[in-house]
Amino acid sequence: MLTLKGKIGLVVLAAGALLAITPAQAEDASATATYKDIQATLGSVPDMFKTLPDVAVAGAWAEIKGVQLNPNTALDGKTKELLGLAVAAQIPCQYCIYFHTEAAKLNGASDEEIKEAVAMAAIVRHWSTMLNGSQVDLATFKKQTDDVFAAVKAKSQ
Repeated sequence: MLTLKGKIGLVVLAAGALLAITPAQAEDASATATYKDIQATLGSVPDMFKTLPDVAVAGAWAEIKGVQLNPNTALDGKTKELLGLAVAAQIPCQYCIYFHTEAAKLNGASDEEIKEAVAMAAIVRHWSTMLNGSQVDLATFKKQTDDVFAAVKAKSQ
């Protein structure tokens, strides 16, 4: 049974925890600054960003700017968007399919490259279904794959 001193301590602890959890103004300021950066970068703030809680906006935008929109990554913009389209086709997400198709075109992808990215996604999905559904032994599959690539490599030399 809690004593009066223990109950007061618990109330103080709970109040302190609540105060520590509510830095709303700092988070709101971060979201406001992020929305300004999104506006400056994209020309508007798409509603998709407004679906996020304020505390998540800065992190989500940093991820997009740091990878997807960053021209100084290992993959070029066209490749990143074709990958995005291939994944979107598999999820499937009609929003993502539309976005990544248009972004791929903006980054120079041809209609043929877009079709090929979707076809590759379909091929991977097909064989994944076959291999997983048939419960093919993974160690055997890896060994056979290594053997195939070794033979192809030897042939090319």
